[in-house]
Amino acid sequence: MGWNRRNFNTSTTTKVIPCQGVYRTPEQSSTGEMEIFREEAERLDDKKPLMVGGQAVLEGVMMRGAGKVATAVRVSDGHIETEVRDVNSIADRFPIFKLPFLRGVVALGESLVLGLRSLSYSAQMAGDDDEQLSDGELAGTMLIAFALAAVLFVAIPTWATRFFHTLTASPVMLNLLEGGLRLAIFLGYLLAISRMDGIYRVFQYHGAEHKTIHAYEAGGPLTVERVQACSRFHPRCGTSFLLIVMLVSIFVFAFLGWPDLLTRVLSRVVLLPVVAGISYEFIRLAAKSDNPVAQLFKAPGLCLQRLTTNPPEDEMVEVAIASLAAVLPEEEKARMGLPVEEKMEPAAPTSDEQAAAITANM
Repeated sequence: MGWNRRNFNTSTTTKVIPCQGVYRTPEQSSTGEMEIFREEAERLDDKKPLMVGGQAVLEGVMMRGAGKVATAVRVSDGHIETEVRDVNSIADRFPIFKLPFLRGVVALGESLVLGLRSLSYSAQMAGDDDEQLSDGELAGTMLIAFALAAVLFVAIPTWATRFFHTLTASPVMLNLLEGGLRLAIFLGYLLAISRMDGIYRVFQYHGAEHKTIHAYEAGGPLTVERVQACSRFHPRCGTSFLLIVMLVSIFVFAFLGWPDLLTRVLSRVVLLPVVAGISYEFIRLAAKSDNPVAQLFKAPGLCLQRLTTNPPEDEMVEVAIASLAAVLPEEEKARMGLPVEEKMEPAAPTSDEQAAAITANM
């Protein structure tokens, strides 16, 4: 991308304090700056925000709301290009996919497709690609990515567990050791890519996405200053979901016995939708609750986001706000202090299946 990392202030650490779903610094708490938190929390009692989710892309942010997905990208001349598309979940046509566990599998699949399309668009706008991926190219890219993930997170750890046979012959223990290796590879992978300069910027946009959603869910207004005061860690993040998948898979696979290598690999791949469905319901329930058990359940994912999010620049927050604004109804834009069209339409309620798909995009 040709970006120079020396322009980033990576040494400054800002402590954030929870305040009705948003966060402020100790200085803001003591001086009374931005004392809009309480009033906005009261506004939320009367007006519940819509369910939104997002994803960082190359020099931009993708946001998904009820029936729409938008990708905003900062192009080379400095202005923001935004693409907005209407989206419909397969669960709208086949209600069976609204059921618990099934909805998580559908949400994950749809999020992968939308995410790759947004990445393709952002690469084109950022100048890395001449054109977006066709449907065939998109399918091929997904197959290659899935195959590489299966090798890295399934085949390698289950093969490497053979070296633990000298320690134990118990199938349950061997499966648990395999799960531990898988988790170590996953964490090592995130740690490695987080140190790459190009990925550092993507993770800054990831932080901008989280901050913007926090500000919206806290009642706005969606200004750069307001968004920057929020936390870059969000309980519905896809990073947290992947970590939960890793942990749930350890227990699901622990009781599958210890057959030959090919059978072990195939069983893990075949049962991945089951693991994803269970994991999705866990993270969905935890995100809705603030009891101590739920907080404990969310803690590992929030800690992991220290690797996958970075403090964003103001210009990155502007992109995230533009992306979110593109999927909000006019009524919500007005409530957030954003420019609106003359004719405002009432906000459509978010259905269960749309909420499930949106959560997976975090």
